[in-house]
Amino acid sequence: MSTAKSEAPVIADDSVDHTADRAAIAQVIRNVETAYNTNDAELMVADLAENAVVGNAMGVLQRGREAVLEASRAGLAGFLKDEYVRYEVLEIAFLRPDVAIAHKGARATTAEGQPIDRDDAMRALYVLVKQDGRWWVSARQNTLVPQAG
Repeated sequence: MSTAKSEAPVIADDSVDHTADRAAIAQVIRNVETAYNTNDAELMVADLAENAVVGNAMGVLQRGREAVLEASRAGLAGFLKDEYVRYEVLEIAFLRPDVAIAHKGARATTAEGQPIDRDDAMRALYVLVKQDGRWWVSARQNTLVPQAG
């Protein structure tokens, strides 16, 4: 084990123009928002890799697209059925030309889209990989944001 100090690298990609990639990743997040608001479990997993891992807001890990689909069907038909959200892409960073992370904020809304939460009630981290010309979610972690009060 070396005791020599080394500087930590900056892991970022600027080798290509990521404008179209940013738009595609934002669309992936919009798809999840639409799926949530329309109770569409199939759309919820449409951009998940087959071996994706999703951590829900309660800390439960769902491994694989089929497990996430089953959990989405149950949640969207059950306790999430009459819940609505608005997502905001907070940041997209490219680690490699074909690997990105994205953060989103989530706020509850009425069925008409009027905000209920003033601040984000949840944040999510997406790990995305570009394969065969499109972006796939390899991992997602949802984290509840403590509310004041």
